[in-house]
This record gives sequence, structure tokens and C-alpha cells, in this order.
Amino acid sequence: MPIELKEDDNLNRVSVPLRYKLAKEDYERFVPEFERLIRLQGKHGVMFDMIEVHGWKLSTGWEDFKFALHHFKDIERIAMVGEKKWQQGMATFCRPFTSAAIRYFDHAEAAAAREWLGEA
Repeated sequence: MPIELKEDDNLNRVSVPLRYKLAKEDYERFVPEFERLIRLQGKHGVMFDMIEVHGWKLSTGWEDFKFALHHFKDIERIAMVGEKKWQQGMATFCRPFTSAAIRYFDHAEAAAAREWLGEA
């Protein structure tokens, strides 16, 4: 299932439900759409819903690194929503690669994650 962005009207906020095992092709779909939003609306808050993520393919790590470097200042806040310990660890792992505030939320706190993104 391809990666998709769900825009939150008038809030410069997007939700990205991640599914299954992420691959390079997912970034090839996601990045152009995200860049379009940045050109139109400026900085964004991003919520990554990792509930159904089962990991990444090796090539995806490089794509993620390139995206982080290129969009270092385009993201104000990142909310990472998950339910597994390794998903919570991803929030800590990502901090050095962005100037965005990053916060992990358990799946039951998804509404709080959206609210926190809106405070930016």
C-alpha cells in the first residue's frame, strides 16, 4: 500500500499513515507531495502514524536521511504515533537530523498529537 499524506485544512499540518514495510518507492511518492505543500504553505507539522509499520527496507534508510537533510528547516514539529518500544525509540533517534521539535505519542494519544502539532 503506497504512502499517502492527509492534509489538515488551514493548519499547515499533515498526517502520514505509514503501513507495512517502508520501501524506497514510498519516498518517491511522499517527497514530491510534501515539497508541493511546502512551496504552497511554508513550514508544516507532521504526524507519522506508525501503528502498522513493520520496519524499513535497507534502501529506505538512505532515502530517509536525504529527506531529513533536504527538509531540515521545513518541519516545525514531528509527532510520532505508535505502540511499540522501537517506535518510541525512533523519536529519539531522529532528533539530531532535524531542527523540528519531536515528540512520541502512544496510539491512544493520537488526538493529543494532533493538538500538539497545532500549537506550533
